Amino acid sequence: MEGNKLHDQASYLRNALFNQGYLDEQFLQLEDLQDEANPNFVEEVVNLFYTDSTRLIRNIELTLDSVPWDFEKLDNIMHQFKGSSSSIGAKKVKKECTKFQEYCKVGNLEGCMRTFQEVKQEHATLKRKLENYFQLAREAR
Repeated sequence: MEGNKLHDQASYLRNALFNQGYLDEQFLQLEDLQDEANPNFVEEVVNLFYTDSTRLIRNIELTLDSVPWDFEKLDNIMHQFKGSSSSIGAKKVKKECTKFQEYCKVGNLEGCMRTFQEVKQEHATLKRKLENYFQLAREAR
C-alpha cells in the first residue's frame, strides 16, 4: 500500500514537471531508454548533466568577469549549455539559454548578466525538483 502511495506521488511530481513547463519530450525519450537492467539510467544522465553544467556555469562566470567581454566565447559556452539542457529535456533552462545567446549576438552585457541569473535560477530550481522526483521514484520501487 505504501509503495502505491509513493508511486502515485512520484507520478504526480513527474507530471507536474511537464505541466509547469520544466521538462519536454526529450525527458520522455530518456525514460524510454531506461529498463530493468539499468533502472537509474535517467537519474544518472541527469546527474552527468548537472556535473557538466556546473562546469559550464563556472566558465561563463569567469568569462563575464574578464574585460573586454568576449561575446563570441560566451555564446559558444552557452551553446554547449543549451545542448546539454536539450539532451535531458530541461525546457525552461533551454529557453533562458536561448535568450542569453540573443543578447550575446547583439553585444548586450546587461541583458547577458540579467539572463544568466535566470539561467542559474531555472537550473537550480529544476535540479531541486528532479532530486525530489528521483528520491520519491527510488522509494516507490
